[in-house]
Amino acid sequence: MRGHFCPRPCPSDVRDAMTATASQRTNLLGMTREEMEEFFLSIGEKKFRAAQVMKWIHHEGCDDFAAMTNLSKALRTRLAEVAEIRGPAVVYEGTSSDGTRKWVLEVEDGTYVETVLIPAENGKRRTLCVSSQVGCSLDCSFCSTGKQGFQRNLSSAEIIGQVWVASNSLGPRRDPANRPVTNVVMMGMGEPLMNYDNVVPAMKLMLDDNGYGLSKRRVTLSTSGVVPMLDKLGDELDVSLAISLHAATDELRSELVPLNRKYNIRALLDACQRYLAKCGDTRMVTIEYTLIKDVNDQQEHAEQLAELLRELPCKINLIPFNPFPHSGYETPSRNQTMRFQQWLYELGYTAPVRSTRGDDIDAACGQLVGRVKDRTKRNERYIRSIQIDAD
Repeated sequence: MRGHFCPRPCPSDVRDAMTATASQRTNLLGMTREEMEEFFLSIGEKKFRAAQVMKWIHHEGCDDFAAMTNLSKALRTRLAEVAEIRGPAVVYEGTSSDGTRKWVLEVEDGTYVETVLIPAENGKRRTLCVSSQVGCSLDCSFCSTGKQGFQRNLSSAEIIGQVWVASNSLGPRRDPANRPVTNVVMMGMGEPLMNYDNVVPAMKLMLDDNGYGLSKRRVTLSTSGVVPMLDKLGDELDVSLAISLHAATDELRSELVPLNRKYNIRALLDACQRYLAKCGDTRMVTIEYTLIKDVNDQQEHAEQLAELLRELPCKINLIPFNPFPHSGYETPSRNQTMRFQQWLYELGYTAPVRSTRGDDIDAACGQLVGRVKDRTKRNERYIRSIQIDAD
């Protein structure tokens, strides 16, 4: 394991002055192709400039208009006056013993979010786990991110900025066959569908050939089940879909995933069917199921899960619970995890067990934390409950 904190780009007083100046300029980083074209039209330029600048930003990792040599000098000067390319600042970068890399990024207002790059063992796939919120607006009982509370949604620039930072760390994407990031999963901090208006433009950039050129099958949105927004998503995009299910009955799922009290399992699975119908292909939903010792890892739970999913085209990912202090939960033994997998196999499901990656740098599923100015006071209540239990 190795990691280091990166020096801040400048002292806080200088940075504040720069931010004040920057606020008068338009940040181009999070703009979709349509938004970029509108921007260039607004400054009296042709629409085709949008594609040129997008390639400089997302293919070359360039944040300096002066370096964009296929633009006229006059246009470069004009862009420097009215626009900027501003991504999040890297304050920490760590590499796990298994090759997983984690970045702690400072976004607007001085808060931190985390993003994680997980390389496949064969080196051909590099999956970036991207955050959508500062903290999380939900409070799933088995996730340390949720215990921090919630501050705000990330902007589209702050979301795509995570892809930009990771790609730049690994080298510009000049060769489409050798992308630094091959897959993106919206599975980091936050619930993506609670930040719909910023997540969708960011995903459009991930798919755009002038952006990161990823296949819709290589961009995955994971949701705990915000049903109305899932229906809306199906009208705009057909990226891959993952559902954080974790239980097969409403009673248990409402304990683990409080959002279930508003949108129950039946409503969620019906929305999944509607989403797949809009995709119009042979897509499957990925069901994420975190195995928690003596909570949802028994044979009856496997049987309930198999019956529940019988009509949904899906695959199941089993995720052994990643522990964090004072959670009250434990990870099942490897033998118990294998038994649960075998029970599902006998019931007709292939259910791979997701390998725990990056846990030595707290980069595993459910372990991401940042610096959150918790406006919900959830973290304060959580800490108080721990202190009461200790007394």
